[in-house]
Amino acid sequence: MRFCSNLFTLLKRSKTLTTSAATTASAAMESDPPRPSPLRTRLCIIGSGPAAHTAAIYAARAELKPILFEGWMANDIAAGGQLTTTTDVENFPGFPDGILGLDLMDRCRAQSVRFGTRIYSETVTNVDFTKTPFTVSSDSTVVEADAVVVATGAVARRLTFPGSVEYWNRGISACAVCDGAAPIFRQKPLAVIGGGDSAMEEANFLTKYGSRVFIVHRRDAFRASKIMQGRAMANPKIDVVWDSEVVEAYGEGEMGPLGGLKLRNLKSGEVSDLKVSGLFFAIGHEPATKFLDGQLELDSDGYVVTKPGTTQTSVKGVFAAGDVQDKKFRQAITAAGSGCMAALEAEHYLQEIGTQEGKTD
Repeated sequence: MRFCSNLFTLLKRSKTLTTSAATTASAAMESDPPRPSPLRTRLCIIGSGPAAHTAAIYAARAELKPILFEGWMANDIAAGGQLTTTTDVENFPGFPDGILGLDLMDRCRAQSVRFGTRIYSETVTNVDFTKTPFTVSSDSTVVEADAVVVATGAVARRLTFPGSVEYWNRGISACAVCDGAAPIFRQKPLAVIGGGDSAMEEANFLTKYGSRVFIVHRRDAFRASKIMQGRAMANPKIDVVWDSEVVEAYGEGEMGPLGGLKLRNLKSGEVSDLKVSGLFFAIGHEPATKFLDGQLELDSDGYVVTKPGTTQTSVKGVFAAGDVQDKKFRQAITAAGSGCMAALEAEHYLQEIGTQEGKTD
């Protein structure tokens, strides 16, 4: 009887210990989920536009086996960057009849994949450039890389008002150089919103195509440089609508393109009608650099600072390409060119530190 009693006690204690251990392990798993094992690569590319994919194509052909984070609705834009928000792209070489922005980026992505780029449709949430290998992380993937190319671009700032979404790409744009020559704008009255150098430059550019250009500005003076103001004010095809803001955009007929704007004078409160076929936002861009958390040198507007004539950043081994470091040109073709530069400079850097496993000049 004593033996049976002792056996029962031991079995009961064992069950209690097993249950307690299982509960503890379960609680630990719930409170501290296991971190994914890092992926290792020579080069990690962050971005999804022309700069990122050009860098990926060159890097993959150099057998660097790059990993590319294309993001998932990063900055509220689909993978492919700003070109995915445009219709016809007519100034990218090789397409005499033009090509849809989305189609162009689909081709760039396919070319990256063809040469061996591994693409993750995840948004990078943080990086660690304080030590090598560098660490690039999304919510579910961690990558350790000997070199990094940052090509996250910049998003054009837009205004929101009734009609601003409905007539986007149907008369409303944020890039005069990209879209200004389109047939829907030729010999038509156009409007530009803004008061800085970009607004002056875009208004002057649009006079090549539009019959008249109105600069709509919410103040009674421009903040643009004197020389840019002078050029705009001296242009006989440019008129300025001072102290005003756009409160509505409307179309030509039920399904037509943009037909005009409702403007409100901020001093008198009066609402007036301005018949235009095009509206261009020229109120600046927001570079996608917040995730860097101050680990790269940025200028006063938040763009990555690169050494003149190169894509080299303030951290050796980290390169920047495309609109994230270019506040002047902001074109698909210039972004692609800088992506090429970044890949070549990354390859040379990797050769210097001897990580290319037997690959020589």
